[in-house]
Amino acid sequence: MTRGASPASPRVLLALAAVAVAFAAADTYVVVLALPDMMTSSGIPIDELQRAAPIVSGFLLGYVAMLPLIGRIADLRGRVPVLVASLVLFALGSLVTALAYDLPSMVVGRFLQGVGGGGLVPATLALVADLYPPQRRGVPLGVVSAVQELGSVLGPLFGALVLAVADWRAIFGINLAVGLVLAAAIRRLGSSAHAGGAESAHLHTREAPSRRIRTDLVGVALAATALLAGALVFVRPAALMRDLTWGQLFIPYAGDGRWLTPVGVIAMGSAVGLLVWCWFAPRPLLDLRRWAASLAEADVFGALLLATGLAGVILAFATADPQVQVFSDQGLWFLLGAAVATAAFALHLRRAGTPLVPRGALRRTPAWGALLVSFFVGAALIAALIDIPLFARTTVYPDSQLMAALVLVRFLVALPVGAIAGGFLIRRLSPALVTAAGMLLAAVGFVLMTRWGLTTLDEPVANVALLVGGFGFGLALAPVNAALLAHTDDDVHGLASAFVVVARMVGMLVGISALTTLGLRRYYAEQAAVPPVQEVCDGKSRCAEFTDLLRVAGIAQEHAVFWGAAGCALAAALLALVLFRETEPTDLSTRDLLSTGG
Repeated sequence: MTRGASPASPRVLLALAAVAVAFAAADTYVVVLALPDMMTSSGIPIDELQRAAPIVSGFLLGYVAMLPLIGRIADLRGRVPVLVASLVLFALGSLVTALAYDLPSMVVGRFLQGVGGGGLVPATLALVADLYPPQRRGVPLGVVSAVQELGSVLGPLFGALVLAVADWRAIFGINLAVGLVLAAAIRRLGSSAHAGGAESAHLHTREAPSRRIRTDLVGVALAATALLAGALVFVRPAALMRDLTWGQLFIPYAGDGRWLTPVGVIAMGSAVGLLVWCWFAPRPLLDLRRWAASLAEADVFGALLLATGLAGVILAFATADPQVQVFSDQGLWFLLGAAVATAAFALHLRRAGTPLVPRGALRRTPAWGALLVSFFVGAALIAALIDIPLFARTTVYPDSQLMAALVLVRFLVALPVGAIAGGFLIRRLSPALVTAAGMLLAAVGFVLMTRWGLTTLDEPVANVALLVGGFGFGLALAPVNAALLAHTDDDVHGLASAFVVVARMVGMLVGISALTTLGLRRYYAEQAAVPPVQEVCDGKSRCAEFTDLLRVAGIAQEHAVFWGAAGCALAAALLALVLFRETEPTDLSTRDLLSTGG
C-alpha cells in the first residue's frame, strides 16, 4: 500500500496491469482465427500452412526467450517502468504486424508483440508481491491468474467479432490503441503513487522523478518522422506512388528494395537520429543510457545465453508438424544448440559477478518446485486447448471451426472461476493441498473425456468433464504462484515469476509434441484394423460406414492424448504435495482480505 496516495491506487494500478495481461493473452489466441488471412496477405498459399509457422513461433520466441531478462530488469528498474515499456513494445509490434507486407515483417511484428506481452506477466505478478504481504496475496494472485485465462476465453471471440466486420489488420490496430492507452494510464497512476511515497522499493525506478516533466520536442519529432516514414514504406499508398512528385520518394536508389528509397532512408535516418539523441540528450524521450545500465546490471550476456537455449527448445518443437513428428527435421540440431547454450549459461552463472539469476535465488524447494509443477501443468493444459476442439471437429462439428471452439469455451470459462477460488482457499489450506486438489480435478476431467463417444458432445453430460477440468486447472494457478513468491526474496520476484511462465510454456511445447505422438500411435493401430476403402465403400451406406470407422480411429487418438494429459496432471499433483509442503496457508478471513485491498 502506498502512503500519501489514495488507498485505491494500488488496486487500480494492479487492475490496469491485469487488464493488460488479459489483453496480451487474448492476442495469443486471436491469431489462430486470423492466420489464414494473414497468410494470404504475406503471399503464402493457404495449402502451405507449414510456411506460416514463424508467425506463431516468432511470437512464442519473443514471449518465452526474453522473459527472464525482462523479469530481472523489473527487479532492478521497477515494475511500473517495465509494464509501461512492455505495453509500448506490444503496441509497436502490433503496428508493425498491422502494416506488414511480407512474412519477415510480419514475424518481426509478432516477435515484438511476444516480447512486450510476455514482459507484462512477471512484472504484474511481482507487483502483487510488492503491494501485498504474503498473507494477503492469495486473492490478488487468483485475480491475476483469472484474467490471464479469461484472455484465452475472450481471444477467439474477440477475433471472430472483428473478422466478421473488418480485415484482420483491424485486430492489431485495436491492440495498438489499447496498448498505448494502458501504457499512458499506468505511467500516470504510477507517477502519482510515487509522488505520494511508495512503500515498495521495487515498484518504481530508483531515481525520484523530477517535479516537472518536460516534453522532449526533438525526440517526439524524430519519433514521429520515423513512424510516419516507416508506415509509408510499409503501406506504399497507391495515390502517392502514382503522383509525379511524391512518387519519386518510392523509387529505389538501387535494386528494388523498399528501404533503399528516399522515404526509406528518411525512416532509417530518423530512427538512428532518435537513438543518438536519446543517448546524449539530458532529458530524452527515452533514457537509453539508464536502460542500457539496467541491461548491463541484469546480465544481458547471461540472458542471451539462456534465450539461445530456450530458443533452441522452442524452435525444435514449435516448427514440427505434430501430425508426423515430435520435433522438426532440424530439431536435433536445435536441441544440441540449446544444450550447448544451457551449459555455457550454467558456467557463466558460476563465474559472473552479478549473474542473471542471483546465487541462491531459487534455492528453496518450493521455489524451484514451482517451476517443475508449472512444467507439468503446461503439458497437461495444452492437451485441453488443442485436443478438445480437435475432438469436436472429429465428431459432432466436422465442418465448423467456430462451434468446435465454443466447446473449448465451456472448459475455459471454468478456469477464471477456479483461479479466484484457489486464491481464497489458500487462506485456510496449504498451497500444496489446493494445487494437488486442482490438478486431481483436472486429471478426473481428462479421464471423463476418455469416455466420450461420437455423440457425447451433444449431450449435457459432456459439460461435467469440461467444467471439472477447467475448474481444476484454475484452482492450481494461484497456489503455485503463491508458493514461489513466498519462498523467494523480494528482489528476485520478477525473475522468479518469469521462470514460472517459461516453465509452463516449455511444458506446453514439449507436451503437445509428446502427447500428439502418443495419440498418433493409437490412431495408426486403430487404422490398421480398418479394411481398405475399396472393400468397404461399395455404396453410399457402406461409404458412411467407412467414414465412421475412420472417425472411431480419430476418437481413439484423442482418448490416448487425454490419458497422457491425465498422467501429466497427476504428476503435477504429486509433485505439489511433496515440494510445497513447507508453504503455510494464510489465516485471514475473507472480510480481512477485502478490507485490506486483497
